[in-house]
Amino acid sequence: MKLLVIDIQKGITDNRLYNFESFIDNTKRIIDAARANQIEVIYFQHDDGPGTGFSIGDEDFEIANQVTPMDEEKVFVKDINSCFGNEEFVDYIKNEDTLIVVGLQTNFCVDATVKSAFERGYKVIIPQGANSTFDNDYMTGEVTYKYYNDMMWPERFATCMSVEDAIIYLKQ
Repeated sequence: MKLLVIDIQKGITDNRLYNFESFIDNTKRIIDAARANQIEVIYFQHDDGPGTGFSIGDEDFEIANQVTPMDEEKVFVKDINSCFGNEEFVDYIKNEDTLIVVGLQTNFCVDATVKSAFERGYKVIIPQGANSTFDNDYMTGEVTYKYYNDMMWPERFATCMSVEDAIIYLKQ
């Protein structure tokens, strides 16, 4: 079992996110529980490419202060939505069976990773309230969040459970 912390980066981690404070609190609780139970925490950073302001060397690219990795924790960089676009990561977790997924953004990198993991045979766990996104031209961040967490992922691609149940799951 591994915990994937996806794209919680300085440039997109702020109060524009749906349910921002709760998202940060829930995510920190999951990370702390994983660490307390010797579950490896793996971080991801999305790189939009040089000159975008959201690339290696840019302040906005850095992992947000609220969820700073420990020195020994792995950090992978990706340039497509799914974490599985990073071949080093794919090789690293090839013997795992369960992935717990938290992070940003619900409708982009989190969704792409959830579906990619499912297609590869992983059991995917989504702690509710530990992913978020912004309003867009079609839906509010809240509607987008609920669409994926309440309708799209459960019983199809992932097991969605409360943060409290996810913390208990991490102790198994």
